[in-house]
Amino acid sequence: MAPNGPTLRGTLVGCGFFAANQMHAWTGIDGVEMVALCDRDEARARDMAARFGVTQVFTDAARMLAEVQPDFVDIATTAPSHRALVELAAEAGTPVICQKPFAPTLADARAMVQACERAGVPLMVHENFRWQSAIRAAASELHSGAIGKPFFGRVTFRSGFDVYAAQPYLAEGARFIIEDLGIHALDVARFLFGDVAMVTARTARINPRIAGEDVATMLLDHDSGVTSIVDCSYATRAAEELFPQALLEIDGADGTIRLDRNYQLTVTNAAGTRSSDVSPQLLPWAERPWHNIQESVARIQEHWVDCLRTGREPETCGRDNVKTLALVEAAYLSAERQTSVIPSEL
Repeated sequence: MAPNGPTLRGTLVGCGFFAANQMHAWTGIDGVEMVALCDRDEARARDMAARFGVTQVFTDAARMLAEVQPDFVDIATTAPSHRALVELAAEAGTPVICQKPFAPTLADARAMVQACERAGVPLMVHENFRWQSAIRAAASELHSGAIGKPFFGRVTFRSGFDVYAAQPYLAEGARFIIEDLGIHALDVARFLFGDVAMVTARTARINPRIAGEDVATMLLDHDSGVTSIVDCSYATRAAEELFPQALLEIDGADGTIRLDRNYQLTVTNAAGTRSSDVSPQLLPWAERPWHNIQESVARIQEHWVDCLRTGREPETCGRDNVKTLALVEAAYLSAERQTSVIPSEL
């Protein structure tokens, strides 16, 4: 059916580790039916299809798009495959939501955006951290003017959680924490404080059993005048393991906002100090401690469906996410050269 009809018929490409969260979220959205799944591993696709009651299974995405003619396709594969799949969707005229990282290179990302724009096909990147309810609550306070004009911010994600157990490939790549996790935190910084004029980054590899960096600290100069720090670590052993919580500090001319451990939001200004619990909803299919990520998956997918129905451009459209991806590239270049990098020049 057409996107403005009563039911949107969706398809999914990629049935790996994270895709189950996306399938749970799709089944919880009224007016969405997932009608086909695709994975090069047919057994894996069939397992997921049986789990979620999907009747059509494919191993070839082109064939699936041609035969099913869905209202959208959700691409949940790894980054190196994204360009070919997004361009395939654009050629088929199929609206596409694509997992992050959007692309392995800026050139690929820009090519995907251009392909979808030429075809008139909506494109959104599944960049879900900014959709976490706690982060949205902090943003609401900031944008309400509760602390006046901001001048400093910090986005922190520090953990000792064993992310390699479920995703062993994370230990194998030359790039790790900035590309996999830091991209989320950088996008949150852009969401809160605006686009970035300059990036200065330092990285370290603490765990000798991995190939890439597991610690990164990035200083961002925003066009708005805000200076922010984005710091990420998978090598931090703390008294309380906060995975997968992101913490925020925002200083403004008239006060401060703090998103502290266990989703406690505190606003201090001339009226005093007020605190609130902004814990994410524990969805029926979710599990702690992943529930904040899982809730954000549902929220971003609800946004995608709303945009398809109303014709609005998604908040994390392809063009927007290219700016976040440029920060990732700028951070790696800065760490390599030990100098500041202007992302708009990449």
